[in-house]
Amino acid sequence: MLHNVSYNNPKIERAISSEVGAILSLKERWKLKGSGSPKLLITACSIQIHNLLVLDNNINSCNIELRKNGVILRFRSLLETYALPIPYYKLVIYKGKAQEYSIHRDNYFIKVKADHKKIHKFFEKLAQLKTDQGFEYIDDL
Repeated sequence: MLHNVSYNNPKIERAISSEVGAILSLKERWKLKGSGSPKLLITACSIQIHNLLVLDNNINSCNIELRKNGVILRFRSLLETYALPIPYYKLVIYKGKAQEYSIHRDNYFIKVKADHKKIHKFFEKLAQLKTDQGFEYIDDL
């Protein structure tokens, strides 16, 4: 669910933290070599997000923050900041074209342009964190 996080609202902060976990500690961020993505340019998105992005004429961009149990995808529209918390079990990442990634959660999606090597490295890190959060099956023991 999209949240407007422009203003300090403890109720929204608790809802986001309960869904994707707490902020990573400094030691964990250091171990991961950063918990935030570079600036990601949006090439396509779902209708709910598109309706917010077309309200202004700015460049459509977003960023991703890594959390303990998921990620938060943030973007801006009309001087407002919106957040889409995605737990790892609902996170789906597709690599369509060579220079494009698609991030999905239920009926929300965003396609971002990946034209730098650091963006590809971030998505590799994100995919690795998602697989580390996976469940262990009895066959694996």
